[in-house]
Amino acid sequence: MLVLAAAASGAIQARESNSDLKKQVMEAERGFAATMKARDFEGFTRYIADEAIFFGAEGPLRGKQAIAKGWRQFYDKPQAPFSWEPEEVEVVDSGTLAYSGGPVYNPAGQRIGRFNSIWRLKAPGQWEVVFDRGSDFGPPQPPKK
Repeated sequence: MLVLAAAASGAIQARESNSDLKKQVMEAERGFAATMKARDFEGFTRYIADEAIFFGAEGPLRGKQAIAKGWRQFYDKPQAPFSWEPEEVEVVDSGTLAYSGGPVYNPAGQRIGRFNSIWRLKAPGQWEVVFDRGSDFGPPQPPKK
């Protein structure tokens, strides 16, 4: 019986600390953002969960295929139309869901908004975006008369 207990305890991996999980999500978000700068559309899609929802000005895009279709326009031109970077990350105690948020910048480096994303742990050390909401992009519009 003692042998079985020792074997079972050896098979259980130590849980990663919340701090380590936050670092993983921060790195995932930075990698996700790097796809925009590198103009790597295929890389972008690898971060998106199959059932993800991205909120936009024209309503939510539901599912990886719809998100890819809607976001393709942001990757088609040689220069990225915007960039983003995480400034905060939080991970729930179970270690399976995380929040990331931070500023969004225009090509000139001016802050134009904020993004908020929810990540899900897909496999050890592998995170995927399940929800994303960013500010509207583009120059301010003149007031309507």
